[in-house]
Amino acid sequence: MKQLSAACLVPLLILGCGTPSSTPPYATVSSLAGEPSDVFWGDTHLHTSYSPDAFFFGNATADPDTAYRYAKGLPVVHPYHKGKIRIGTPLDFLVVADHAEMMGVPLRLFQGDEALNETASGRRFMKMLEAGKNQEVFFEFITAINNNQPFEDLNGEDVRRSVWSDTVAITERHNAPGDFTSFIGWEWTSTPNGKNLHRVVFMPEGGDVAAKFIPYSAFDSDRPEDLWAWLEETSTRTGASFVAIPHNSNISGGLMFNDVDSDGRPITAEYARTRMKWEPVIEATQIKGDSETDPILSPNDEFAAFEPFSHAIDTEAITEGKAGPELGPGDFARSGLRRGLEIEAKVGANPYKFGMVGSTDAHTGISSTEEDNFHGKTAFDSIPENEFNTFLEIEGFGADMSAAGLAGVWSPTNNRQALHEAFRRKEVYASTGPRIRVRFFGGWDFRDSDAGKKDLAKRGYDGGVPMGGDLTKGPDGKAPAFLVYAIKDPRGSNLDRIQIVKGWLKPDGTSDEKVYDVAWSDGRVPDDGGALKPVGNTVDVTTGRYTNEIGDAQLSAVWRDPDFDPALRAFYYLRVLQIPTPRHTLYDAIALGMDPQETGHPPTIQERAYSSPIWYTP
Repeated sequence: MKQLSAACLVPLLILGCGTPSSTPPYATVSSLAGEPSDVFWGDTHLHTSYSPDAFFFGNATADPDTAYRYAKGLPVVHPYHKGKIRIGTPLDFLVVADHAEMMGVPLRLFQGDEALNETASGRRFMKMLEAGKNQEVFFEFITAINNNQPFEDLNGEDVRRSVWSDTVAITERHNAPGDFTSFIGWEWTSTPNGKNLHRVVFMPEGGDVAAKFIPYSAFDSDRPEDLWAWLEETSTRTGASFVAIPHNSNISGGLMFNDVDSDGRPITAEYARTRMKWEPVIEATQIKGDSETDPILSPNDEFAAFEPFSHAIDTEAITEGKAGPELGPGDFARSGLRRGLEIEAKVGANPYKFGMVGSTDAHTGISSTEEDNFHGKTAFDSIPENEFNTFLEIEGFGADMSAAGLAGVWSPTNNRQALHEAFRRKEVYASTGPRIRVRFFGGWDFRDSDAGKKDLAKRGYDGGVPMGGDLTKGPDGKAPAFLVYAIKDPRGSNLDRIQIVKGWLKPDGTSDEKVYDVAWSDGRVPDDGGALKPVGNTVDVTTGRYTNEIGDAQLSAVWRDPDFDPALRAFYYLRVLQIPTPRHTLYDAIALGMDPQETGHPPTIQERAYSSPIWYTP
């Protein structure tokens, strides 16, 4: 057993320094009855064989029923290699979010749907599929979606309603309040000029409400403002309580957190309030890369370069081998949060006051985030050999994908309404895969001794606000105090450190950022500049094994902002880092007998979690 170091006695920083990984990870936190007492884990963004691109990527069999059974922990058959697979730890909730555009059409064509095969487009595509021209059909469908030009004879109301009814019925059948939550949802897939503006939409209501509408698609409009107007009208008409979640801002070409609206006009207070009504949360990490920040935008952040994704998603760029759009402040969560402060100072409302979650965006029907049990973005790249092959004109397409992510939701119980309310109040957080348990409270009177107490959550709720909350000016310009806590995934690796990321509005109306280490493992001592030496690395790249001889199982702290100015708007969020562990490509390289350096990716990564922010407004 590891020995406790003298540094563990520093009351501000470390709880359980050197605690062995076998310690029950949830035993030290409690809360009042009725408070969000537990964290529930789920995926709000999973595609099945009902999504046209998923079908063309080799998933012809993993439908919504398969998706829910896998998420619940049942063995299922993989749609590509036909092997039996099973999730390591079951999920608590799931949103099957198939694309609204041509939902179910390719699958039904392949199954011989008479109504579709009687159309001119249906007959043509069936001949192409029978000739093995799946990729050509895929490009036609994606081009149609990107250009908002549906095949009208395949996009009729009867077809759309029939597929939607099937999805809703399957989702209703799997919902088990208290044990497993299945949300009714879909994806609105707006991709103007190949730039990602996608949103997942879900609702806590059941099939009786879902039967009153057909999902809004990018064929109806590719403008977010029109989506919000539809959500408003449909909510008023049907009683549905929608939440829309933007994702993959990292490939939005600057549009996701832009400083203008879809018509190029400066963002107004009305725009900001409308957006935040429907989009309280964004997806900060997933298979197509991490969207927290990038070294171009955060050059002083040593951990900014995590799982980047540089591929375009429009067919012309793919076929011509072009890279994705250039990166800018409209592409990442942190710079989006900063831009929100700047806009708020001008118009009086913040369009980017969002919480953060992770989800997969897997197109396999399989919600997999475990590095050693990752089933790929597409069915095609689910086997080691295909990870490094060329797919969609991209060499190593599967290897470039990240085994991520998950949404952690603080709620008193696991049902649709309770989880939905947590999304609305932003008491949610993102994980790149591991189920790290994270608490984050902001207040004015937390004491160092509050860190590590068994009633930490009660102290947090009594003395402050949780993640997603707001602080207003404290007494006599006092700096806010933040109570933070993180526990390792009970089946995963130890923790390296907890950081607080701060963004603030400067007097000149521009914003800035800084990352603070606030709790760390192994009794390390910061150098004269305040930097910590790396935690180390125990991964054996020849076997894919690692140990928990470094890092700690749990960390806690009370931290006060040493640079606080009571006159300046600010936000704060947690970033929790694990010790280094094997990336999924290392496991594949070992299985194939490859040199890990030939994968084009580092053999190890530091998985992480991001809390939703806490905002300070003077």
